[in-house]
Amino acid sequence: MNGNQVSSDTMQNELIEKAKQSSRLTKNDIRKAWLIYYLGAELSSSYERLQSLIFCASMTPIIKKLYHTKEEQAEALKRHLNFFNTEATFGSMIQGIAIAMEEQKSLGENISDSSITGIKTGLMGPLAGIGDSIIWAAIMPLLIALFIPFAANGSAMGGIMPLILYPAITLILSYGLINKGYTVGRDSIITLLQDGKMKQLIYGANVLGLIMMGALSANYVNLTTPLVFSTAEGTKVVVQEIIDSIAPGLLPLLAVFSIYFYLIKKGPRYTTILISVVVISVVSSLLGIL
Repeated sequence: MNGNQVSSDTMQNELIEKAKQSSRLTKNDIRKAWLIYYLGAELSSSYERLQSLIFCASMTPIIKKLYHTKEEQAEALKRHLNFFNTEATFGSMIQGIAIAMEEQKSLGENISDSSITGIKTGLMGPLAGIGDSIIWAAIMPLLIALFIPFAANGSAMGGIMPLILYPAITLILSYGLINKGYTVGRDSIITLLQDGKMKQLIYGANVLGLIMMGALSANYVNLTTPLVFSTAEGTKVVVQEIIDSIAPGLLPLLAVFSIYFYLIKKGPRYTTILISVVVISVVSSLLGIL
């Protein structure tokens, strides 16, 4: 009787072990989840929970493979419907960590629902800041600066290449980040975020972005004044020549900084800025000031 009981327990343990092994994720599973998230992260947003819908959809094939009962699958889907919002490209790293935690949980490790939700909530803000600094403040200005001269010279490359290079760059980054997140896990990511090197990377990306925006402003913001004054002796004073002798490009610089300070004080009111620039340009041109 005891021998039969031991044999039964052994068989049960073997079946459990086989079930765990069959539930282990492959690269194809991670790739499928990543592709769903990447394609929909900027398209599917709920007014209430923003990117949670696409995040949950991307986790669905993972959850179906890891959990074998409807109750477990429903529970896992519910925890990924909580509010979620971050920069899309760098959000792939959070997805990788969530996948790794779900896999560990399904294999019996002591991982609670709140820990999975908490790591997502805790990382979405910092990674959004990093992603915005690198993607939108460095890579995008760099692409624009590289290809605006082509567009200005009438070359189709100026319009086509950014549309090719930007998706290619974000695809490579996003795919690398989900695999990195899946491999290193939550503790290593937190350590990485607290490391001074990450702060240096963000600072360097911001500096590069500012340099590129400064280069674009210097080359493509043209602003001069036609004002000319005559002295009592009949000498003509050209205001633009005086400005150029003090600091060439001073007027474009003032225009750029005026818009910059407005953005700081009032926020990104782009429509107001565009209308103001048009109105000021028309009025100053009619008055002969600029």
